[in-house]
Amino acid sequence: MSLTGAELLNTKRHFDTLDGLRGVAAIAVVVFHFMEFAAPRYEDSFIGHGYLAVDFFFCLSGFVIAYAYDNKIRQIGFGQFFKQRLARLHPLVVIGSVIGLIAFVFDPYSSLYQQYGLKNAILMFISGSILVPYPLVQERYFNLFHLNPPTWSLFWEYIANIFYALFIFRLRKYALLVLVIFAAILLCYESYQSGYIGVGWSGDTFWGGGVRVLYSFTAGMLLYRFNWIIRNSLGFTILSILLLASFLIPYTQQTALFVDPLIVILYYPLIVALGAGISLKGTPKKICEFSGAISYPLYMVHYPILWVFLSYLEKHPLPIEDMWMVIPIGTILLIAFSYLIMIGLDIPIRKYLKKKMK
Repeated sequence: MSLTGAELLNTKRHFDTLDGLRGVAAIAVVVFHFMEFAAPRYEDSFIGHGYLAVDFFFCLSGFVIAYAYDNKIRQIGFGQFFKQRLARLHPLVVIGSVIGLIAFVFDPYSSLYQQYGLKNAILMFISGSILVPYPLVQERYFNLFHLNPPTWSLFWEYIANIFYALFIFRLRKYALLVLVIFAAILLCYESYQSGYIGVGWSGDTFWGGGVRVLYSFTAGMLLYRFNWIIRNSLGFTILSILLLASFLIPYTQQTALFVDPLIVILYYPLIVALGAGISLKGTPKKICEFSGAISYPLYMVHYPILWVFLSYLEKHPLPIEDMWMVIPIGTILLIAFSYLIMIGLDIPIRKYLKKKMK
């Protein structure tokens, strides 16, 4: 029997396809970061719009948070809500900072640690562990969190969660619609001002991250509130191709300025609505479960390793044809490393925290 969007929501099921797409986006981020070293100009990269994966993450997060908490946050309260989010997200925030500190101090190809010293290294570690932005290292893109740059999106994810629990969840759906429209206008303005949407990760583009999460997170919530779930049989493979297509659009000033907002405002909510409307079983379900499980660890631990790789490239440049071998092999190795971190540290820590909360 076919289920409507509202019936799908009422079953409180797990959205396996969305988990799988989260993993696809995380792998795309890793490849995108590799390509930033191989081809610093996005125009020369085959995945020049890979930064848009973060907007997809934010949209997915808004949908999942509203789905999981809209009907119970008044009962559990802000404190319990935030404890649950901390237990889910923060172990890997700290783990990523630890790995970043080790890579920074013991990087054999870089003298940045000697240049900035132990005091700044400790401050950057504390900054990354408690999610207080501390842009310092201008030689390496002036990231908000140098030791583990992807932490910037977790900072904005936390801000979105706080605002959700304080008042956004109270908004009626048409008030939320007005907020989403306003956020879409801000996003278009940010794209016009910056020339593209890939902002928010550095000290000089800080507020752009707030604009990105404001739109995509609330748009994801809106999908849930209006039951905009599209029942379909496209399957995980087709949706993965549709998602990847948005990252693979050739990068030009025109696509960055005009196509990026359309992808974030319209296309990603559509992908989430389609993904939420697919039911899986068998092998595709297992693939999506693994993809979803590995996505967050992969996102949060890959970049410190890439910093060391960049230091190596600065001393021993590789021709682009060698990079075509390094990138797939490096991505596979990072997935394996993330899996070990997940089963060895992240899952045991989360289980311990969950037990303590009970």
